[in-house]
Amino acid sequence: MELPLSGAACNGGAEHEQGGNPMAELLVDFITSLDGYASAVGWPGYWGLEGPDYLAWLDESPERHYRALMGATTYRLMSDFAAASDDPSFAQLTEMSKVVFSSTLNNPLRWANTRLVDQDAVEAVRSMKEDGGGPLRTIGSLTLCRSLLGAGLVDRFRVVVFPVITGSTGRERIYDGYPDVGLEMVAARTFDGRLQLVEYVPTVLTGPPSVGQLS
Repeated sequence: MELPLSGAACNGGAEHEQGGNPMAELLVDFITSLDGYASAVGWPGYWGLEGPDYLAWLDESPERHYRALMGATTYRLMSDFAAASDDPSFAQLTEMSKVVFSSTLNNPLRWANTRLVDQDAVEAVRSMKEDGGGPLRTIGSLTLCRSLLGAGLVDRFRVVVFPVITGSTGRERIYDGYPDVGLEMVAARTFDGRLQLVEYVPTVLTGPPSVGQLS
């Protein structure tokens, strides 16, 4: 059974009310191996397992129009890929409105449609959510995502799990340093008979819940 994959199904709409004003939605979005790594040495992109259903979904996903948030490491990596690649997906990324949080980068940035923010990322994103400028999503940026989740700013947490275990070659463990988080599943889908998408509304916990608290 597949659960719906729409923002409205997740949170009653893409925006929340804050003092009578709409707040923009923030989506954290990861791809991961089964054992929780974001990448692996020597493996191809998508662990070589992307299929036509998944790629079509990426092309059609409404979140491709969200304002994208990233840290400096992801910016450097993705901007280099975009400059060297003729892949249409990188052309789409170039056209997206993007924000990079960094105290080490300097203007002017070479990647088109990217704004540099050198202030605290949590406070900057909090302001972005309140300014009515449209929904937000992250790209990569494990440290940034960890900070935003810990601050309670994340409305949806989406993971696409690829069916590999990269115990020897895995790099970038996604969940190290996370707080305890309760997850309410609001969407699920299988792509190409092997990739599993799960989407949650997260709740940061102050400690282990009592029996039945999360049910």
